[in-house]
Amino acid sequence: MISATRHILLIFTLALLPAGFTTVDAAGPGYSMGVAEGKNGNCLDCHGVRDKVDGKFFIDPVKYTHTNHAKIGCPSCHDTVISGHPAGIASTASPKSDCMFCHDDVAAAYTASNHGGKAPCSGCHDPHQANAPSEVSGHDMNRMCAGCHDGYAITASHAKWLPQAELHIEMLPCITCHTGSRNYVINLYIINRQGVPRLGKFEPAGYDELQRMAGGNEVISLIDTNGDNYISLEELRNFNRDPAKKGLHLQGMMTPETVTHSFQILDNRRDCTFCHASGPGTMQTSYIAVPEQDGTYRKVAVEKGAVLAVLSSTPDFYMTGKTRNGALNKIGLLIIVGGMIMPVGHGFFRYLSRNIRNRKEQGHE
Repeated sequence: MISATRHILLIFTLALLPAGFTTVDAAGPGYSMGVAEGKNGNCLDCHGVRDKVDGKFFIDPVKYTHTNHAKIGCPSCHDTVISGHPAGIASTASPKSDCMFCHDDVAAAYTASNHGGKAPCSGCHDPHQANAPSEVSGHDMNRMCAGCHDGYAITASHAKWLPQAELHIEMLPCITCHTGSRNYVINLYIINRQGVPRLGKFEPAGYDELQRMAGGNEVISLIDTNGDNYISLEELRNFNRDPAKKGLHLQGMMTPETVTHSFQILDNRRDCTFCHASGPGTMQTSYIAVPEQDGTYRKVAVEKGAVLAVLSSTPDFYMTGKTRNGALNKIGLLIIVGGMIMPVGHGFFRYLSRNIRNRKEQGHE
């Protein structure tokens, strides 16, 4: 039914177009999935150069070419551009430029959510930088939310019931708690202090900065020293102990692998055990996520259970109740036992020596 309605709408729209408009063939190169080469060249000749178009019409070629939208080509969404563009009559909006034309499943979930009708897709997503959820950092996800939701107000509202609200909000993508997303893993991001040394706030380190530290090599080589696209416990230990990387830290965020647009308030997220239940569960699967030149993040698998080895592998990440560690448990037990030895031993010694003390007291009398 939806498909038929779209075709009727498209035919009706094309019938109203003035003479001079050209449309692309649905079977043409602009509609075939594959490489982006040859599909966007004419458009990016102008829209990919800042000096040729107004700022709002500029499209970063590096960031756009990576996306699936680039692979299907500009005409797939912009199929009503006139032959003399940009001269003459301005092009009209095509029904295909509506995200719902292709993403009807996402649109259905979003429309039924708390956000439905409050913000269009473009309120959060730039169609020319539309990347897979796995390529977007948790920090960037939260920046989308911050476009409408004031950070101070959000922290204040959460603080009414959530201990250390600011810390929780910094360590979790909003969608972890406010959507029906699932399959949680720990993504570890390289962070450092921004601005004033020793006083600046910790933020994700940028691509250019990290590539310089990597000597012009891939950013992941800072940790994946043997280049096997897999991070071992030993490589994590070496990264944390390397004096040349002293200012770098790994920040963990619990992020869903399966993302939905069903924005809602879920009561079970107010239960601390949703994140902090005992046992390793989520903590067994983790990734190092590093920035790429095209604005995406590359995820590289980390050896199973790495974030449980908090003493050496991930000393900057500890999640109460989840990151239980055998060695730490034993150390904690020794501290407790040690703390009890003095009062218990003292009391026991006094009990054994009570008769001696009594005789001494009687002798003085």
